[in-house]
This record gives sequence, structure tokens and C-alpha cells, in this order.
Amino acid sequence: MVGTAPRNTGTEGVQGGVGVTALLVAAARAIETHRHDSLAQDAYAEHFVRAAPASADWPVRIQQVLDGDTNPLWGRFARYFGLRTGVLDDFLLKAAHAGSVRQIVLLGAGLDSRAYRLDWPPGCVVFEIDRDEVLTFKRTVLDGLSAAPKAARTTVPTDLRADWAGALADAGFDTRAPSVWLAEGLLFYLPAAAETRLIGTVSRLSAEGSALAYEVKLDKDLMEYRDSPLYTSTRHQIGIDLLDLFVHEPRPDSAADLEGLGWSASVHTPFDFTRLHGRGPLPEPNDALAGNRWVFANKTRP
Repeated sequence: MVGTAPRNTGTEGVQGGVGVTALLVAAARAIETHRHDSLAQDAYAEHFVRAAPASADWPVRIQQVLDGDTNPLWGRFARYFGLRTGVLDDFLLKAAHAGSVRQIVLLGAGLDSRAYRLDWPPGCVVFEIDRDEVLTFKRTVLDGLSAAPKAARTTVPTDLRADWAGALADAGFDTRAPSVWLAEGLLFYLPAAAETRLIGTVSRLSAEGSALAYEVKLDKDLMEYRDSPLYTSTRHQIGIDLLDLFVHEPRPDSAADLEGLGWSASVHTPFDFTRLHGRGPLPEPNDALAGNRWVFANKTRP
């Protein structure tokens, strides 16, 4: 049973900038959780939203949105995040249940609560890498709910621009054992060179049999969608200008890089999974989701 989290405690990590986008995604997960046709369940999400001043009055159920699913932000965009959450949940659990993977690494973990809400097989360790202030906010909320993780959980408080690989090793990560990695909603905010370094580091640390999922944007010109309903509604309704936070430069072909490093990789649009599950966003004119891609990879050789 999830109780009530304390309000307005330790919110430094989610007060603004990229940090506050974690609250946006948490609100979307909360809305998804309460849908009758939910693709993902996260009982903790609404407590993160309510605990932070920046998001305390945001909706956590679609019934709280005046125009419901026709609202570009809390309807279509939130449904996108709900779809993404469910698809990536399935990917991580499949990797953990199908073989010998017992190490799960969440890069830029934010307000991810997968260590608490997914049914991990025995012996799993979930490593959460993010800035200390973000992890502190999350810990405060979860401790206030007396939440207990369903796997061993190890936080790695470090910036991904620092020596996060060293910090991960110090936290007990074993490069000799297979692992599954997730970079969800992260690479948009990194320069192209940083994305290339991150993907290369993940590959170097991954034993054969490891898996990786991440999300990228392949738009040639992000500003082409400046007036997209997703971006304008996010700016006007909650004051987050995503285009000011994204890095505006050509993205590397990280999937091709992985192929050269011993991985097999597949690249999908979110709409592929909308069609698979029968719910979620579909393409529309002036679509800010047009360039989004979800990449899934498996390391097939050392």
C-alpha cells in the first residue's frame, strides 16, 4: 500500500531545467496508471508530482484535464510517455527473465521507480545513476511512503559528464557479467560527442549477452517543429520550453556505432508500438514526435 509522501522536501534537483522534465514524465506516468487501458503502472509517480512545488498542481488523472485526451500535453504527449514506459518496462524485464542478466543500469535515472514497481527475478541489482540532488529528492519521497524496492537498489550519485563509469564500478558493477542498460529521455539533452562517448562507454563495460535500450531524436532541424502542439502546450501550460533544453546539433548514428562494436541493433518509431498495442500517439501534421526513435540492442560478441 502506498501512503502519502511529504510535501516540498529536498526539491533542489527538480526545481528547473532538465530536472523539472522528470516531473513532467512522472505526471504522465501517473495519468497512464489511472487509465482503464493502462500500458504501465506506477503508483509512486503522482507522489513525486505532488511533493515538488513546481508540479504540485499538475494533473495526475486524465479526468482532471478539462479537455481530456484532446489536450496536446496531458492527452497525446502524456500517452506517449505512458507508451514509452510500458515498452521499456517490457524490454528490461525480458532481458532480466530470459537469461543471466542480473545487473540493470539506469542512466540518468531521474524519478524512475522501476526498482520498486517491477517484478525482478531474484538476485537483480538496479544501479541508478543521476545527480545527487535528484536522487535525494526521490529518496525523500519514497522513504516517506515506506516504499521497499523489489530488487537490490544501488544509487550512483554522479553527473554523467563526470567519471560515471568509475563511480559505477566503485558501486559494485561487474563488467564480467551481462547487464541491461537504459537511457530513457536522456540523449536529447547531451551534445552529440557526449552521446558517442556514452554509447562507447556502455559498450566497453558490457559483457557479451548484455542489452541496451535508448531514445534519440533524428530531426535535422528541431526548430521546424517550434509551433508543434506538443511544444507550444508544454510551454504555455507548465512553462517548460523543451526546445531550449534540447541540444540543437546533428545527432550521431549510435545504432550503426553499436553494430561496429559487436551489437545487433533495431530502430523503431514510437508509432510502431502504438500500432502494436492499439493505443498511443499516431503521426499527425507538424508532429514533434516525427524524429523520435527507440533503439534496442543486444551485444552478440565481445
